[in-house]
Amino acid sequence: MVKHLSAKLLLLLSLLFLCYMTGFAQTGEVTGTVTDATDGQTLPGVTILIKGTTIGTATDVEGNYTIIVEPDAILVFSYIGYETQEIMVQPNTIVNVALNVGLADLEEFVVIGYGVQKKEDATGSITAINTKAFNTGAITAPTELITGKIAGVQITNGGGAPGSETTIRIRGGSSLSASNDPLFVIDGVPVDNEGISGMRNPLNTINPNDIETFTVLKDASATAIYGSRASNGVIIITTKKGVKGKDGKPFHLSYNGNFSLSTPTKKIDVLSAGEFRDLIKERYPKSCDTCPPSPQVAMLGNQSTNWQDEIFKNAFGMDHYLSLSGAYKILPYRFSAGYSDQDGILKTDNLKRTTLSAALNPTLFNNHLQINFNVKGMFIKNKFADRGAIGAAMQFDPTKPVTSDSLYTVYYNDATGQPDSLNTYYGGYYTLTQANGAPVDLATSNPVALLNLRDNISDVNRLIGNIQLDYKFHFFPDLRANLNLGYDRSKSEGSVYVPEYAPWVFDALNTGGIDRIYDQEKKNELLDFYLNYVKYIDNIKSKFDVMAGYSWQHFWRKGSAYETNIFLYQDPAKRIINEDSDYATESYLISFFGRFNYSFKDKYLLTFTLRNDGTSRFSPDTRWGLFPSVALAWKILDEPWIQNANILSQLKLRAGYGITGQQNINQGDYPYLPIYTYSQTNAQYQFDTTFIITLRPEGYDANIKWEKTTTYNIGLDYGFADDRFYGSLDFYYRKTEDLLNVIPVPAGTNLTNYILTNIGDMENKGVEFSITTRPIVKENLLWEVSFNATYNKNKITKLTATDDPEYLGVATGGISGGIGNTVQMHSVGYSASSYFVYEQVYDANGNPIEGMYVDRNGDGEITDDDRYHYKDPAADFYFGISSHLQYKNWNFSFAGRANFGNYVYNNVSSENGVYQRLYRPEGPYLGNVTSDVTTINFVTPQYLSNYFVQDGSYFRMDNIRLSYLFNNIINDKLSLSISATVNNAFVITRYKGLDPEIHGGIDNRIYPRPRVYVLGINLQF
Repeated sequence: MVKHLSAKLLLLLSLLFLCYMTGFAQTGEVTGTVTDATDGQTLPGVTILIKGTTIGTATDVEGNYTIIVEPDAILVFSYIGYETQEIMVQPNTIVNVALNVGLADLEEFVVIGYGVQKKEDATGSITAINTKAFNTGAITAPTELITGKIAGVQITNGGGAPGSETTIRIRGGSSLSASNDPLFVIDGVPVDNEGISGMRNPLNTINPNDIETFTVLKDASATAIYGSRASNGVIIITTKKGVKGKDGKPFHLSYNGNFSLSTPTKKIDVLSAGEFRDLIKERYPKSCDTCPPSPQVAMLGNQSTNWQDEIFKNAFGMDHYLSLSGAYKILPYRFSAGYSDQDGILKTDNLKRTTLSAALNPTLFNNHLQINFNVKGMFIKNKFADRGAIGAAMQFDPTKPVTSDSLYTVYYNDATGQPDSLNTYYGGYYTLTQANGAPVDLATSNPVALLNLRDNISDVNRLIGNIQLDYKFHFFPDLRANLNLGYDRSKSEGSVYVPEYAPWVFDALNTGGIDRIYDQEKKNELLDFYLNYVKYIDNIKSKFDVMAGYSWQHFWRKGSAYETNIFLYQDPAKRIINEDSDYATESYLISFFGRFNYSFKDKYLLTFTLRNDGTSRFSPDTRWGLFPSVALAWKILDEPWIQNANILSQLKLRAGYGITGQQNINQGDYPYLPIYTYSQTNAQYQFDTTFIITLRPEGYDANIKWEKTTTYNIGLDYGFADDRFYGSLDFYYRKTEDLLNVIPVPAGTNLTNYILTNIGDMENKGVEFSITTRPIVKENLLWEVSFNATYNKNKITKLTATDDPEYLGVATGGISGGIGNTVQMHSVGYSASSYFVYEQVYDANGNPIEGMYVDRNGDGEITDDDRYHYKDPAADFYFGISSHLQYKNWNFSFAGRANFGNYVYNNVSSENGVYQRLYRPEGPYLGNVTSDVTTINFVTPQYLSNYFVQDGSYFRMDNIRLSYLFNNIINDKLSLSISATVNNAFVITRYKGLDPEIHGGIDNRIYPRPRVYVLGINLQF
């Protein structure tokens, strides 16, 4: 028995030893180095885990690691700011890993022109906003995502129409006549800012859900790499890319759905029907007690119509977005589809948008070749309401009905084709008519008819994409080559149809109406190539990052428009061609650019950029421009003498200087060439019985060129208490030279009395401050608050070649009312577009006295010489504030912004707040007026009174949101978030008009911004 037991024991020991030896033979060390795939620098502290276990290690200060593994083990490499990588390894091998930058983590990295940079190494004024900080709610225009979020960036929505245009100003405007819009770069493709026919806002073709980050380059040291297009700043939009599914899962499927209700919040304050009747009777009494009513009173109707209620409505909208992302072997991918359908609060207004996108981002040849392929398709259908209905609803007689009591038919003589009667039904809408039944030509049109009898639609398709190849040389890994091929194409067509019986275009002889069609096609082709060399030399503690490249871009566009009246019986004799035009044009931009980054001891930083741009828009003598910039930065916190200041977590001083240009001068593609214009039909030359239309030469400047802006910037990035508080402070000065200005020319020296040329200077000075703080950071409770503030002041310093004290400036700011009235003036020594008005005199009760103004020059009479510069439309200070509070699965956030020191000219009141507008003898007809008529007590319009230049300071709460997250659904495979959002929650202002947020400062019947209630659903699988 002992013998058998010993044999069994020996066998067991043998088996254990064999298993031990087998296991020992199969395990082994894996060693290697982990580096940054962008610049090749080693990464210390990278976490390396054997997938499915808690066994792991980390790289040392040199980026090296060692770990014991079994065959076919999967190592997971993760590092803050970088994309996580999973690699299958075998024992006793060397595995070097290059981690790619995770662009979503903008706490660590920022996207710059032609590359990505660690935020701590940035020397310019750069701000990045990602999906975590975007505004929420019913977002149609992409720029609404960052409204109020960035110091120095002011975004003004053009009104309440779905997908309304937006105006963006970075550190104020730098031009008077040229564009002040920033350059947009979408996934490495610079796009033009000239709009797309049939679109309110060309950026609406980008689905906001596809956007990962907005990066704003503000100072010249950051923007000069884009040269002649960067004077107004650069906004880089990066869309979402393909990544592996969450937690290593093979794919990630998500759905976002928003359902919105838009409601009118405020309407123009006009007289009600009762108030209107009383005022007509008061202002136009009958001659005696027994006399019949006055003609004006006799014109009153028996209805009580609130015309603004007739044209405005509650509007519904929905937005659906589905995305699928993941990776198939070495191919990360992302696909998305979106659909939006949004009605406007103005009846007949609608936008429908369908978007598709795809992103493929493989890495080949052992991480030496990175490929980024992005393509986005957008298909948009617009239906545009006639905004003239807003003004008509304000002015139309409230005692008249919407529809006519009697419907008539037009009878035509078959022999002559002429109408036998002028009685028409005008679509069934009430219309003020003459004795013969024809509409009163000068009368205000029925607001409801303006909407329902006009069919204004467009279809816009856009395709934008690029493929970027980034190759790190096998034999020289410090050197990278980057090739970016981009393509942006849009095609649009639209039509406007107004029937011949619409009263405002009625013509009994020519049958009236409008039948208009138009189309446009645009192409933008791009080729960028650059080489990037990065080397760290340990002996001298220096890092060199050198980039040099070439860019070629081609813009091409063509379009046509054709408009006639509506001619019955297809009789050509009755056709009137109002427009028949077509065009085709193109321009090229060729550039050479370079950037040199140098870092010493990782705390003294230098950046130098240079771009040489050549554009076909200018003559060969002026088309090339050189745009340099230089910036320095000092990481003060890395100095030994301050490292004991434990309260500080970051402290960096920046200083920069640079020159940028602006070639989008709003003068077409050939502003330096002579232009000849066809004369009108009354300017013909007769040869015998033939009349030849003559050509009229226009004035031009053969040496016209881009405006040039020089920027100085000094900034400080700071952080306290482990970045519980962090932000930046910037001071800047911008001076624009070669400013485009329309100036008079001596008679006989040119083809015109005025010419647009490069002459003038303007400056902007400002301060930017931003801070983000986390007052509460606990396991189940997080509160984060961000605040930014900007002060900016601009001043024109030169407008003529030589100082001319008699030169007043350039009149601008056209208004409604009168003929050719303007209320603003560009003048030396004042802000651009300063109001140029009379100083109003008031009575003892503080009420304005009609026609009485201050004699400012003391000559005893009121003339144009008594007008003066009074305030301006640009805000001196503007702020943004946002807050995010998270408690367990609950999230509450809000975002708002404020403007101070901006003034608005109330053109609604100046034109319609007078008694004269009640009775219009040119009809004759009656018209409504604004309710403040009884306060102002002006009989006739006083357009140039500074009474109507009113303080437009405001605070607007852009969005308030509450959401709850249901997670761990279906075995942790599904999460559901439900949110409720209010957009445009409230506005606090002393402005007397409808809305103080008006770009340009002239309030002339803005499309009211609605309050929007949004129910949101988010599913993550």
